[in-house]
Amino acid sequence: MNFGLDRLLSDDALRAQLKGRRVALLAHPASVTKDLTHAVDALAACPEIRLTAAFGPQHGMKGDLQDNMMESPDYRDPVHGFPVFSLYGEVRRPRDEWMAEFDVLLVDLQDLGCRIYTYVTTLLYVLEAAAKHGKSVWVLDRPNPAGRPVEGMTLKPGWESFVGAGPMPMRHGMTMGELGLWFIDQFKLDVDYRVVEMQGWAPEAGPGFGWPLLDRSWVNPSPNAPNLSMARAYAGTVMLEGATLSEGRGTTRPLELFGAPDIDARAVIAEMQALAPDWLGGCILRDMWFEPTFHKHVGKLCSGVQIHVDHPGYDHAAFKPWRVQALGFKAIRRLYPDYDLWRDFPYEYAFGKLPIDVINGGPRLREWVDDAGATPSDLDAATQPDEAAWEEARRPFLLY
Repeated sequence: MNFGLDRLLSDDALRAQLKGRRVALLAHPASVTKDLTHAVDALAACPEIRLTAAFGPQHGMKGDLQDNMMESPDYRDPVHGFPVFSLYGEVRRPRDEWMAEFDVLLVDLQDLGCRIYTYVTTLLYVLEAAAKHGKSVWVLDRPNPAGRPVEGMTLKPGWESFVGAGPMPMRHGMTMGELGLWFIDQFKLDVDYRVVEMQGWAPEAGPGFGWPLLDRSWVNPSPNAPNLSMARAYAGTVMLEGATLSEGRGTTRPLELFGAPDIDARAVIAEMQALAPDWLGGCILRDMWFEPTFHKHVGKLCSGVQIHVDHPGYDHAAFKPWRVQALGFKAIRRLYPDYDLWRDFPYEYAFGKLPIDVINGGPRLREWVDDAGATPSDLDAATQPDEAAWEEARRPFLLY
C-alpha cells in the first residue's frame, strides 16, 4: 500500500500542482517513505518542490523529548537551511509571521487514533491559521493504527484544550485527512484543503486492523509510542497520565501497562474480571513487575497489569481499551477505597482542572470511578449514546 507521502512522490501530476509555490512541511520522526527516507529529505529532492519552512509538533520534529509539557525550540534545518518552527514551544499555534514563509503546508503526521494525541489539535490549529492567512493545506494521509472502532465519551463544551480539540470521543476511528474534513465542517473554516489519500488501506483487515503489518515499518511518532500494541491500548492507557499509577514510562513497554508499588496487580485483575468480564474481550491481562527508570515511581518495584493485544486470539472488534482502563481504575478504587488515585497539576497547561477530567473532556469518568455505587452498566449508559452519535457524525467524512 502507499501512504499519502508515497503517492505525492510518485505522482507527477500531484507534484506539478506545487511547482512555483513555496511549500512548508509539518512532520515528525514517523514522517517517512516506504524505504524510511524522511519526508524532509524526500521532498527536498524533488525539483518541483521548494521547501521554505518546516514545523514540528509536540515532542519536536526530532521526537527527542520523552515526557509531556517539554517544549521544543525553533532552529534551522542543518542540511537544507530552512527554518523549523516549533508548535510546542513558546506557542501552540503558528505565529502570523511564520505563515508568510509558505503558500502550501503539507501535513504528514502519523496519528494514533486518539483525541488526546496532540497532533490532532495541531492539525486544527494550522487549519485555522491557514484559513486566516489564505494558505493551502494538504494532508498526506496515513493509517489510523487503532482502526475504525469508536469508544469513549464526547468532549463536553467548556472542556476544550490542547488534548481536546472538539466534540469527539476518545477513540475517534478516523485518519488525519478525514479529521481535517470534519474540523473544516465543525468549525466552519474557509480554507483550501485537500487530502492526498492512501492507496490500499484496509482498516478492517487483519492482522493489523488499521496498521499494514508486514508491509510497513513502525517508526515511533512520539517517544513512548514504540509499537502497534501501544497504539491499540493508548485510548485507554493515556488516562494514566491523569493518575498516580505508572503508565510504564521509564520501561520498555510504555502505555501498555499500569501499576504502582502499593497495589496487588493479581487482585486488581481478579476484581476487573468479577466486575465487568464483557469489557475485557479481545485482550489478555497479565500481572507482572516493573521498575521505572524515570517518571512516576522511579526506581521502585511496581506491581503491574500488562494489557496484551498481540496474541493469536486478539479480537479487534471486541477490544475496548477505554473501558479496560476505566475498569482498572474502578477495581483499584473498590480494593483500596482511600487510594490517592488522581494527580492534580495543570496538565497541558489547563489550570484549575484535574488532569483526568481534562483528558476525558469532562468529569464523568472520574465521578463514575469514585462513586461506590456506580456500576459498569451505568458507564455504558452514559457512553453508548455518545459513541453511536459519533459513528453517524463522522460518516460523511470517511474516505476509505
